[in-house]
Amino acid sequence: MSWFMAVFLGIVQGVTEFLPISSSGHLALFQSFGLEADSLLHERHIFFDVLLHMGTLAAVCIAYRQDIRDMCKSVFALVVPSRRSSVEDDPSAPTKVRLAFLLVLATLPLVLVIPFRHAIEALGNRMWFVGLMLLITGGFLFYSDKLAQGRRTERNMPVLAALFVGFSQAIGVVPGISRSGITITAGMMSGLDRGFAVRFSFLMSIPAILGANIVTLFGSLDTVDWSLMPLYIVGVIVAGVVGYFAIHLVKLLVKKGSFGKFAYYCWGIGIIAIITSIVQGIMG
Repeated sequence: MSWFMAVFLGIVQGVTEFLPISSSGHLALFQSFGLEADSLLHERHIFFDVLLHMGTLAAVCIAYRQDIRDMCKSVFALVVPSRRSSVEDDPSAPTKVRLAFLLVLATLPLVLVIPFRHAIEALGNRMWFVGLMLLITGGFLFYSDKLAQGRRTERNMPVLAALFVGFSQAIGVVPGISRSGITITAGMMSGLDRGFAVRFSFLMSIPAILGANIVTLFGSLDTVDWSLMPLYIVGVIVAGVVGYFAIHLVKLLVKKGSFGKFAYYCWGIGIIAIITSIVQGIMG
């Protein structure tokens, strides 16, 4: 692995983790232009792949550090009576606890996906399918800008709305479907305030990213080439920095009602993927 590849993969991870453009769609494009998936994965290494995800996880935690700190403090005070006095004078404490509860509730649908994980991942090898899902993702994004501004936040978000957004996140594991795109759109469809829809989506990604990678992290330690650790660290830092700015870009675009502009990008990549798949099928 070269320094260039470490930086490049860090940028790709930071951009595709949060912008609604689907990392699996880009992998399909890499394959169509002759960069075989095996070659790419060999460069990334499983351990490095997990570290890159941890870099973008750190970006979310930094961007929403105040929310995370407030929720942890309020929940901890709720379960530890001796600390309850520390939040008794905070009128927003119940709201912070409620947000934590809604996030846990919205994460539960991911459990339903676990038995089908390998079958779903295999769909990423079918470029026409990934292209079709990218077209659908573009449709969600385009539709999101047509939705009226909602008013619901953590104070009055219904439980069913949290489950709806949670199920959309489960759908987001399908190759070609953007997790951030579908969850933010689902939030706005549920009447959430645009800013809160983004905030809820990214906070919800924390347990999803952590849960999906923590087991793989420990399982790959025995295959690590420790001599490459300096490159890994650079890639992780790049992923975190790029991911942090990607989060703020999404927040800005959603607030301005311009989230749907990503639809054209997804449609373009989706069409290219489908056409390339058809041509490859004809040429045999």
